[in-house]
Amino acid sequence: MLLAACALLPLLLAAQTEGLGSWNILNVQYKWNDRLSGLVEGQVRSLKLYDNFHYYEYKGAITFKAMPGLRLALGVGRYVTYLPGGDFVQPKANDELRIWPQVAFDASLGRMRLEHRYRWEMRYTSFGYRNRFRFRLGLAYPFGDSKSGERPYTISASNEIFFTDQEPYFERNRVQMAINRRIAPGVALQLGYLHQFDYRINDEIGRDFLVVGVFVELHRAKEHAPIAPVDLPRE
Repeated sequence: MLLAACALLPLLLAAQTEGLGSWNILNVQYKWNDRLSGLVEGQVRSLKLYDNFHYYEYKGAITFKAMPGLRLALGVGRYVTYLPGGDFVQPKANDELRIWPQVAFDASLGRMRLEHRYRWEMRYTSFGYRNRFRFRLGLAYPFGDSKSGERPYTISASNEIFFTDQEPYFERNRVQMAINRRIAPGVALQLGYLHQFDYRINDEIGRDFLVVGVFVELHRAKEHAPIAPVDLPRE
């Protein structure tokens, strides 16, 4: 954990020169069985380090494992952006209802885990209806002494691009590096750095963020001991 923090430190210091914000996540997943699961998640973000809070979201989703390596999901959520310059400055810059079907492909290369994720966002914004399409490529590498078939640490990296069906078509590129630590059965903490480049976008702004996340996983069947979600971010 210390080595990973040292690796992230130069990125955080570089970002601080232009303003480092905070990206805070609480994610709870419930698994009915090996194929069907659901999640709820809340996020709060700020343009400065735990100051100038300007954005929050809450959402839920149902995921179905159609076959090994293929997951289908359907989610819905509310996403609210405020003006910069303080905490939740009125009037709102955008108040959005979003529905998103999603397809994700997983593969393993030794211990390395690879994810391709495709998401279509149907966005009912303050400016009318808009489509957006997101593609994320991610890598995750678990390490540490294995316990009950799970390793306590996972380091991950991902890159995601955002497109629309209207000019200028390209909206955003988002890059994230993170480390997860399983602290108890079914509970993991995440520390990371996120950088994004925006082009004519009408929702959450900001370039550099310190990411802090809490991930909880629950199981319906008591005989299956829950394990912490130490994959790539679920958002």
